[in-house]
Amino acid sequence: MTAMPLETLAHLDVLAQQTQLGTEGIRGWILNNLLPLLLLTVAILLLWLGGGKGDNAGVMRRLGGVLVALAIVGIAVTNAGIDIGTFIAQLFSTSG
Repeated sequence: MTAMPLETLAHLDVLAQQTQLGTEGIRGWILNNLLPLLLLTVAILLLWLGGGKGDNAGVMRRLGGVLVALAIVGIAVTNAGIDIGTFIAQLFSTSG
């Protein structure tokens, strides 16, 4: 193993202190790459399992479940849950 010069270690320490850590890179990768791949996989499976057998009603039932799941993912991704919760709370609020 080769020893690193002290200046290199000090430079790496300065870079580490200046770098902000976060999950935006991972979140963006999941939203841009993994989620469309999962949607494509679900669509192919729906067509293969139900469409080939002529079970169109079964495909539509499964598609309803997929749409509900997509709505939940959409709410989670856009952080709209707080606004939806506030709206529902205002429906039952007595002050007006």
